[in-house]
Amino acid sequence: LTSTTTLPRLDVNAATARRPRQHNDGTTTRPQQLDATAMAARERERERERERERERERERERERERERGRERERVREREREREMERERERERERERERERERERERERERERNKHTAEA
Repeated sequence: LTSTTTLPRLDVNAATARRPRQHNDGTTTRPQQLDATAMAARERERERERERERERERERERERERERGRERERVREREREREMERERERERERERERERERERERERERERNKHTAEA
């Protein structure tokens, strides 16, 4: 039965596998030590990678939040623009109404003048 998971490499020669490895600095390590150290280093590296990924995700989330804020601001700005436009339209309507009122007043004035002239 073969597995796809990576297992610690086993030396073909068991005696070689048990023999401590010599290093340039004069220290020796046994293969199991190497594996444990390497596995711990790999685990730390994976943990750092996961942390970096979480940080990137948080950054993306903050960016999405900023974008939503900007979008809300744009919507509020458009709403203010529409409100100002409606206000200007109401003002124009009031102005037209005042103009019509003045026109009616002038018309009444002309009518009175005509009656006064006839009398």
